[in-house]
Amino acid sequence: MPQNEYMERHRKLHGRRMDHEERTRKKEAREVKRVSEYAQNARGIKAKLFNKKRHAEKIQMKKTLAMHEEKKSKKKKEADVPDGAIPAYLMDREGQARAKALSNMIKQKRKEKAGKWSVPLPKVRAIGEDEVMKVIRTGKRQKKAWKRMITKHTFVGEGFTRKPPKYERFIRPMALRSKKAHVTHPELKATFSLPIIGVKKNPNSPLYTQLGVITKGTIIEVNVSELGLVTTGGKVVWGKYAQVTNNPENDGCINAVLLV
Repeated sequence: MPQNEYMERHRKLHGRRMDHEERTRKKEAREVKRVSEYAQNARGIKAKLFNKKRHAEKIQMKKTLAMHEEKKSKKKKEADVPDGAIPAYLMDREGQARAKALSNMIKQKRKEKAGKWSVPLPKVRAIGEDEVMKVIRTGKRQKKAWKRMITKHTFVGEGFTRKPPKYERFIRPMALRSKKAHVTHPELKATFSLPIIGVKKNPNSPLYTQLGVITKGTIIEVNVSELGLVTTGGKVVWGKYAQVTNNPENDGCINAVLLV
């Protein structure tokens, strides 16, 4: 193995930290302040080079924004020759047609990517880390406090294998793991017990999404193949999103509404 690939090898063997995405996001958020401070304090040739680079980046950003502009754009009609004579006050008017910059399908895909659904519960109560996680003390004299036990319902996949208990940072108890949800179809007004495929988004934290924590307002993906839903093209819909509408830790089950 080449000497410089030990980090990639370690990542493949042991994976990343559980909060890797959160730390990366925070680092990227801080980057703006770091760049701003450098821009204010840079002097001489370094300042010139930096400003030249920023200028090029801003031009590229403006071009990208103009390309993805979602406002209605106006464009001139092709000049069609009228049959008869037209009045003088209509001579200098230009025919305008409105064209959408992006098609509805692309807009829809972008909304789905951004996670903007029309959901039954648009606002949910924020849940703190102390409410979701309980500190587990370890060590000979109970001095170490790096372990956490999840106190809410969670979902883990079929092929989930626990880490050795000594090295497990986030403990998800077996009694609080859920595999099925009671999903109500808003149009059919019927409830079905459907298997959960995964946790799409927990509004409280990206870490909870990664750990599969299910709280009120969480978007989950459920297997709807047994409902017999089909697309306009005739294909059977396999997975669909649903929003959790109850507090699973209080009721002992997960109730959700299908997003149609």
